[in-house]
Amino acid sequence: METSRGQGGIQQLLAAEQEAQHIVNAARNAKMARLKQAKEEAEKEIAEHRAQAEEEFQRKVAESSGDSGANVKRLEQETEAKIHHLKHEAARISDDVVQMLLKHVTTVKN
Repeated sequence: METSRGQGGIQQLLAAEQEAQHIVNAARNAKMARLKQAKEEAEKEIAEHRAQAEEEFQRKVAESSGDSGANVKRLEQETEAKIHHLKHEAARISDDVVQMLLKHVTTVKN
């Protein structure tokens, strides 16, 4: 009678051990599934962030390219204005410069 009671206790312990092993395996599988899901979510967020950063970069490149064209046009206009101003000033004082040069060339000093 004691042997059958001991045998029943052993059977009960083995059944409890198997049940515990099933619980541990289920928890391990659930953990692995959650880790896989978290990794997929993180990869998705990274891809979204990368796409957003790339879009922002392309927008800034486009804006700076547009500004570059505007800057080139502005610089060309400023250059033309300065050239026009210099030509006008040269024409205005050219007679005075010629007279001054003639005076210095033709004047003889002892």
